[in-house]
Amino acid sequence: MPESGSGSIARPGRRIAALAIDYFAATLIATAFLGYDQFALPSQAGLTLFAPMTVFAVLNVIFLPTIGGSPGHRIMGLRIQLLRGGWVGLWRPIIRTLLLIVVIPAVIWDADQRGLHDKAAGTVLVRA
Repeated sequence: MPESGSGSIARPGRRIAALAIDYFAATLIATAFLGYDQFALPSQAGLTLFAPMTVFAVLNVIFLPTIGGSPGHRIMGLRIQLLRGGWVGLWRPIIRTLLLIVVIPAVIWDADQRGLHDKAAGTVLVRA
């Protein structure tokens, strides 16, 4: 992959900005549809699912395979693809999103600045 420009691996600044955009949008959507006092959704197992995080996960799982990135990724000029190039498929966005929500895999990077969530899913976030 090139060191810079189109097709290069996305750097932390753009990744963090895209994440902030996505989470802000998820919070707005959760507030608009569930109300401010309904931020916590009761679950059947007695655990609490936080509405913004749930909306964030749904947005990622829907948009990663359909438009090649989350809305935040696309706004920041990024796209997600397989390491060897091509469409990410349907199951990789689910794996990537679940690991992203756990947070730890997303903040541990290798020398190429790919998070463990991307490595586990076989994906890479590149500049469009």
